[in-house]
Amino acid sequence: MSATAIVGDRPRPTIVLVGHGMVGQRFLEALAERGLTATHRVVVLCEEPRPAYDRVQLTSYFSGKTPEDLSMTDMAFIADHGIELHVGDPAETVDRASRTVTSRSGLTVDYDVLVLATGSYPFVPPVPNKDAEGCFVYRTIEDLLAIEEYAKTRATTGAVVGGGLLGLEAAGALKGLGLNAHIVEFAPRLMPVQVDEGGGAALLRTIEDMGLSVHTGVGTQEIVVGEDGAVTGMKLSDGSELAADMVVFSAGVRPRDQLARESGLTVGERGGIAVDEQCRTVSDPHVFAIGECALASDGRVYGLVAPGYEQAETVAATIAQDEAEFTGADLSTKLKLLGVDVASFGDAHGTAEDCLDVVYSDSRSGLYKKLVIGRDGTLLGGILVGDAEAYGTLRAFTGSVPPVSPESLVLPAGAGESVQLGPSALPDEAIVCSCHNVSKGTIRGAVTDHQCTTVPEVKKCTKAGTGCGSCVKVLGQLVTAELEASGVVVDKGLCGCFAQTREELYEIVLALRINTYQDLLDRYGREDARGGDGCEICKPTVGSIIASLAPTIGASGYVLDGEQAALQDSNDHFLANLQKNGSYSIVPRIPGGEITPEKLIVIGEVARDFGLYTKITGGQRIDMFGARVEQLPLIWARLVDAGFESGHAYGKSLRTVKSCVGQTWCRYGVQDSVRMAIDLELRYRGLRSPHKLKSAVSGCQRECAEAQSKDFGIIATANGWNLYVGGNGGATPRHADLLAQDLSDAELIRLIDRFLMFYIRTADRLERTSTWLERIPGGLDHVRDVVVEDSLGICEELESLMAAHVAGYRDEWAETINDPERLSRFVSFVNAPDTPDPVVGFVPERDQIKPDLPLLSIGMRPADTAHDVLEGSAQR
Repeated sequence: MSATAIVGDRPRPTIVLVGHGMVGQRFLEALAERGLTATHRVVVLCEEPRPAYDRVQLTSYFSGKTPEDLSMTDMAFIADHGIELHVGDPAETVDRASRTVTSRSGLTVDYDVLVLATGSYPFVPPVPNKDAEGCFVYRTIEDLLAIEEYAKTRATTGAVVGGGLLGLEAAGALKGLGLNAHIVEFAPRLMPVQVDEGGGAALLRTIEDMGLSVHTGVGTQEIVVGEDGAVTGMKLSDGSELAADMVVFSAGVRPRDQLARESGLTVGERGGIAVDEQCRTVSDPHVFAIGECALASDGRVYGLVAPGYEQAETVAATIAQDEAEFTGADLSTKLKLLGVDVASFGDAHGTAEDCLDVVYSDSRSGLYKKLVIGRDGTLLGGILVGDAEAYGTLRAFTGSVPPVSPESLVLPAGAGESVQLGPSALPDEAIVCSCHNVSKGTIRGAVTDHQCTTVPEVKKCTKAGTGCGSCVKVLGQLVTAELEASGVVVDKGLCGCFAQTREELYEIVLALRINTYQDLLDRYGREDARGGDGCEICKPTVGSIIASLAPTIGASGYVLDGEQAALQDSNDHFLANLQKNGSYSIVPRIPGGEITPEKLIVIGEVARDFGLYTKITGGQRIDMFGARVEQLPLIWARLVDAGFESGHAYGKSLRTVKSCVGQTWCRYGVQDSVRMAIDLELRYRGLRSPHKLKSAVSGCQRECAEAQSKDFGIIATANGWNLYVGGNGGATPRHADLLAQDLSDAELIRLIDRFLMFYIRTADRLERTSTWLERIPGGLDHVRDVVVEDSLGICEELESLMAAHVAGYRDEWAETINDPERLSRFVSFVNAPDTPDPVVGFVPERDQIKPDLPLLSIGMRPADTAHDVLEGSAQR
């Protein structure tokens, strides 16, 4: 058949899909589910050079995901269903009279049904020089590749026009590429569509703390260019000017309806192909439109993926002559932008008559929670910034009266009368997965009627959790609850090798003094796992248990001795954190953040001599990056000789104990916080635990060390010390809870000993103290009963276990550099120990080095660039 031939003589009706994005792929899946791919010929014309990929996760490309990782298209699915997919060949004309579509290559296809899923295009404000060299949009993988290439060689500062969802993601991408990033938003706050003024303020503070510059309430007037025509800056509407050598436009999108306009289809005044409740165009019953190009019957263009999926399913049902309609959709969203959770649902801005707001705001922690409540108590909507853990449950309750007061729903755990509602409280009609419109009742039915027993099985049965993924946690809780309610014994074992939980394995190891993984597996593993090698879940978990109990059970305290070496996570293998280009970081311990000038000089000399990148961290110590594995012993030999120890940045163990200067220097201080921080860090250094541990000591109530965001934090009072536990300042921030107050030094240390050992004893694998405190039955009250009141009678044992750890501590790097056998593991290639890894390379940046990431994509270092990096790095 020639490229321009009419594909006629059709034994089966033909469905032509124009566009193959996320919504287009969902349409193909919906056709297959209804058996329509067996009764129809399906032709897809795709403009981009690759099949459908996850545009929602686009920014994850800059975190290491490849275009292949982002792909949503299983080519086996395409082949199995006989779908004719033409990538890089968009539709250019539609002849509605003859019902044909012609592509750019000249291919012409007859259609019985035409579905337009052409999506949207980025809106670029009509400012002078908007098309100059250095100006980009942020929409496709190809856009990202172009931005990345330009940033590597031409840019140091970037400006993003637009502070919405994609704008913040674009700014994060520029920051990740090493650029200074500005965000310019015309509205008075960031994310004006999703959050209100309070939410915008919380988001602004958090983003500015990350080092991004935000300019709200101003517009872009002109892109400034140099003599070569490339971007040099940006003029703003307030008269100010930004210096920038890259501009990324992310100021919203517009429906891509040009093909429809040219074919005479009706479009909206502000764009969008006008469709009815079946997503059929109002102009032509043979043509449908779905996704961001469609103007729905309610007069709205939906820019979220979930409504697009619902439209795709509606069209597939209509083609199959089933009843279906799309009359509107839930606009709830939950995203992680620059590491910050942001969510909005329902009537987030409180537009309903006589509605009331219930608000919790903590600007210091970047937390903002607002619920919109009707006068009858109905939950109408809400906004969550900084902590969106309850999003899945709250969204599902929208439109109903929650079983508890709204005030208790916005308070953080441990504050006042906070309540954490579980999904079991939801009514069956509550929508759990808005991407695919799956209710709680449908999920329960998958378990009870279709015998699904795992989350992956329920996903496959219902499609819940296969969209944006924000409902997966609730989905897992519902599956477990339904199985237990049905009398099914839910396997809560650690993994496929052990039927016991981590807590149960800890008790077995402690009680029977089992000091090897193989002995534990052979005696207490599942029948079919005994005698085997274990798995990647249980090996590091048991390795951590043995390490935390080593002095008590007679095991070696050195994690790379014998069998223990094979149990460790990747970072522990070389006692250093593996970085993205295959190099390692060196983090010496600096207890309490206190350091002498002599030790500072040593760190500077080591970093200089080995060409390392240096960075002062938020944990009050100095990180050095860029060491090759064979250099680690040489570097640590010098550091140990100067009196440094391992900072255990690589291990699930104590990281740092931050401190302010306390009463020694500060006029507000009431206790010696530095001394206490040093004492605590030296006491708990090297303590292996289910997850990393962080601490801080503040010398007064002004809380400069941020102790209430730590796993265990201490704040000085005039009468002693207050102890807070279960805090977390990471991806899911949580204020620590007050465990005890006005403690003496001895009382404080005794309670911390008990708390840490009780946590290590009872926590799940990779469970932070914040999550553990909320999960453990009885929560804070139970923990207080155990470690303060000794309600279980185990405090003496907990103290004994900690005393054994303190007495048995040995610095891992000091042990390593003095043992030739242990040193032998620090090579890139076992069969060529003197050969460095050729893909570990660096390029200069700001008088230091950064990873030369292109080396990773080509597999080896180009000979002609080997001497172009910083001299210290090249000579290594």
